[in-house]
Amino acid sequence: MRKGSEVEHAQFDDLDEAVAAMRSRALEIRSEGPAKAVRSLRDYGPGDLVRARLQLTGRGLLRKPVAGVDVRGDGTFMPFRGGVGREELDPTNHETPFDLVRETLEAD
Repeated sequence: MRKGSEVEHAQFDDLDEAVAAMRSRALEIRSEGPAKAVRSLRDYGPGDLVRARLQLTGRGLLRKPVAGVDVRGDGTFMPFRGGVGREELDPTNHETPFDLVRETLEAD
Protein backbone atom coordinates (compact mmCIF):
# COMPACT_ATOMS: atom_id res chain seq x y z
CA MET A 1 0.00 0.00 0.00
CA ARG A 2 1.27 3.46 -0.89
CA LYS A 3 -0.32 6.59 0.51
CA GLY A 4 1.68 9.70 -0.26
CA SER A 5 5.27 8.88 0.61
CA GLU A 6 4.24 6.16 3.10
CA VAL A 7 4.65 2.57 1.91
CA GLU A 8 3.42 -0.46 3.85
CA HIS A 9 3.95 -4.14 3.06
CA ALA A 10 2.03 -7.14 4.41
CA GLN A 11 1.93 -10.83 3.57
CA PHE A 12 -1.13 -13.04 3.52
CA ASP A 13 -1.47 -16.78 3.03
CA ASP A 14 -4.94 -16.51 1.53
CA LEU A 15 -6.25 -14.33 -1.32
CA ASP A 16 -9.59 -13.73 0.42
CA GLU A 17 -7.76 -12.47 3.51
CA ALA A 18 -5.60 -10.15 1.39
CA VAL A 19 -8.58 -8.73 -0.51
CA ALA A 20 -10.49 -8.20 2.76
CA ALA A 21 -7.51 -6.31 4.22
CA MET A 22 -7.26 -4.22 1.04
CA ARG A 23 -10.97 -3.37 1.20
CA SER A 24 -10.76 -2.42 4.87
CA ARG A 25 -7.76 -0.16 4.33
CA ALA A 26 -9.31 1.46 1.23
CA LEU A 27 -12.53 2.24 3.12
CA GLU A 28 -10.47 3.68 5.98
CA ILE A 29 -8.61 5.98 3.58
CA ARG A 30 -11.83 7.05 1.87
CA SER A 31 -13.38 7.91 5.26
CA GLU A 32 -10.73 10.63 5.71
CA GLY A 33 -12.76 12.77 3.31
CA PRO A 34 -12.10 14.15 -0.15
CA ALA A 35 -8.72 15.42 -1.28
CA LYS A 36 -8.29 19.09 -2.06
CA ALA A 37 -7.95 20.20 -5.66
CA VAL A 38 -4.42 20.92 -6.84
CA ARG A 39 -3.49 23.88 -9.00
CA SER A 40 -0.24 23.65 -10.87
CA LEU A 41 0.47 24.06 -14.57
CA ARG A 42 -2.93 22.43 -14.83
CA ASP A 43 -5.84 22.14 -12.40
CA TYR A 44 -6.46 18.70 -10.89
CA GLY A 45 -9.80 18.00 -9.24
CA PRO A 46 -10.18 15.40 -6.49
CA GLY A 47 -11.26 12.76 -9.03
CA ASP A 48 -8.01 13.24 -10.96
CA LEU A 49 -5.82 12.55 -7.92
CA VAL A 50 -4.79 9.14 -6.61
CA ARG A 51 -4.88 9.39 -2.84
CA ALA A 52 -3.57 5.86 -2.25
CA ARG A 53 -2.66 2.79 -4.27
CA LEU A 54 -3.33 -0.65 -2.79
CA GLN A 55 -1.76 -3.47 -4.77
CA LEU A 56 -1.71 -7.24 -4.40
CA THR A 57 0.92 -9.45 -5.98
CA GLY A 58 0.04 -13.11 -6.50
CA ARG A 59 2.22 -16.14 -6.73
CA GLY A 60 3.96 -17.12 -9.93
CA LEU A 61 7.20 -18.50 -11.29
CA LEU A 62 8.15 -16.00 -13.96
CA ARG A 63 5.63 -13.16 -13.91
CA LYS A 64 3.62 -12.72 -10.77
CA PRO A 65 0.08 -11.44 -11.30
CA VAL A 66 -0.54 -7.93 -9.97
CA ALA A 67 -3.88 -6.21 -9.38
CA GLY A 68 -5.15 -3.55 -7.02
CA VAL A 69 -7.27 -0.50 -6.37
CA ASP A 70 -6.50 3.20 -6.57
CA VAL A 71 -8.37 5.30 -4.02
CA ARG A 72 -9.14 8.52 -5.86
CA GLY A 73 -9.32 11.88 -4.16
CA ASP A 74 -13.11 12.00 -4.65
CA GLY A 75 -13.53 8.70 -2.78
CA THR A 76 -14.02 6.46 -5.79
CA PHE A 77 -12.14 3.21 -6.26
CA MET A 78 -10.50 2.36 -9.59
CA PRO A 79 -9.39 -1.27 -9.97
CA PHE A 80 -6.34 -2.01 -12.10
CA ARG A 81 -4.21 -4.86 -13.36
CA GLY A 82 -0.43 -4.79 -13.80
CA GLY A 83 2.48 -3.19 -12.04
CA VAL A 84 4.38 -0.60 -14.06
CA GLY A 85 2.21 -1.01 -17.15
CA ARG A 86 -1.08 -0.54 -15.33
CA GLU A 87 -4.42 -1.16 -17.05
CA GLU A 88 -7.60 0.23 -15.50
CA LEU A 89 -10.36 -2.36 -15.21
CA ASP A 90 -14.09 -1.77 -15.68
CA PRO A 91 -15.91 -2.73 -12.44
CA THR A 92 -19.38 -2.34 -14.00
CA ASN A 93 -20.34 -6.04 -13.94
CA HIS A 94 -18.99 -6.68 -10.44
CA GLU A 95 -20.54 -6.06 -7.05
CA THR A 96 -17.42 -4.24 -5.84
CA PRO A 97 -14.06 -3.31 -7.39
CA PHE A 98 -12.47 -5.65 -4.82
CA ASP A 99 -14.35 -8.60 -6.35
CA LEU A 100 -12.79 -7.69 -9.69
CA VAL A 101 -9.30 -7.61 -8.12
CA ARG A 102 -9.89 -11.09 -6.65
CA GLU A 103 -11.19 -12.40 -9.98
CA THR A 104 -8.22 -10.92 -11.86
CA LEU A 105 -5.68 -12.52 -9.54
CA GLU A 106 -7.48 -15.88 -9.60
CA ALA A 107 -7.50 -15.87 -13.43
CA ASP A 108 -3.80 -15.08 -13.66
